[in-house]
Amino acid sequence: MSNAFTRRLGIDHPLLLAPMAGETAKPALTIAVSNAGALGAIGMAYMAPQVIRDNIRAIRAGTDRPFHVNLFAPTQWKADPDKIAAYRKQLGGAHDTLGLGAPDLPNTYEESFEAQFAVVLEEAPAVFSFTFGMPSPEQIAALKSRNILSIGTATTVAEARALEALGVDAIAAQGSEAGGHRGSFLDSVEHSLVGTMALVPQIVSAVKLPVIAAGGIGDGRGVAAALCLGASAVALGTSFLLAEEIGLSAGYKALLQTEQAEKTALTRAFSGRHARGIRNGFLDHMASRDAEIPDFPVANAMSKAMRATASKNSKTDYQSLWAGQAARLARPEPAAAIVTRIMAEARQVLDATAKGAL
Repeated sequence: MSNAFTRRLGIDHPLLLAPMAGETAKPALTIAVSNAGALGAIGMAYMAPQVIRDNIRAIRAGTDRPFHVNLFAPTQWKADPDKIAAYRKQLGGAHDTLGLGAPDLPNTYEESFEAQFAVVLEEAPAVFSFTFGMPSPEQIAALKSRNILSIGTATTVAEARALEALGVDAIAAQGSEAGGHRGSFLDSVEHSLVGTMALVPQIVSAVKLPVIAAGGIGDGRGVAAALCLGASAVALGTSFLLAEEIGLSAGYKALLQTEQAEKTALTRAFSGRHARGIRNGFLDHMASRDAEIPDFPVANAMSKAMRATASKNSKTDYQSLWAGQAARLARPEPAAAIVTRIMAEARQVLDATAKGAL
């Protein structure tokens, strides 16, 4: 099921692993997906530059196939002292429950994008993707000089056009169903919640670049639908959350296999930026207190101790349980088996469509 875009990437299937960060950022998963003929990925936004270098080299030691790395493009944010104080008070209750001391204020809130990007240029993975905004034209030119393909994230047609003008090589069309952080950058999240099946054909018609469908696609039926709408490839993240190579925390893994996984919501509760995750106690508690949450990355850094401790102890009410709206389609399998199954399902649907059986 190759096309011009897959041939350019050097992969067998029009399937990309969505670049998940944090607890799910495991080189073993990237390696397994790439070795299965799809494009493996890893989210490196929270990693220090040397850790990024070490992880890229670890992936290269496990595969000679292409893979891609993802960073968060720089955003404007403010460390509002009143919001920090209010959020720290809310975190205090969670810390008491988890047996932690009073919430500390971090020394730094985020890694330097410039330092991270410099490592990416030096290590030169096949593909670099970004979200939350846009790098500079000079940084895109630097990627091209190193033969690194670039993928930008768009949640609206306007964002896709801006990315095309910037000079990226492909666009990931992130529908509102997607798990994890929203990539919106030209308008508010509330005004950028377009569903994947509506967004993909509009972006395909608006730009001349390959479009990657992302968000709420959980099996081969969704892959086939996205390809029929003009996507050159499809990115899946939530479908891989139960992959053996991630080793997700026990509580998170268990919830994904219950009806609770069907109850997702957009929230700023854990990071300060809108993201879709499974509803839990802290998410619901903060739903009426959105005005008290500092900007990303301030809230993200402040809640790190709570989230990490909750993960270790399966206290899911205090974890950021990122997942898309198709979470219930995820299965506990090796990553290679997930790739094989989903592509077989997609072929079956497309073959049936071609024969007029659907």
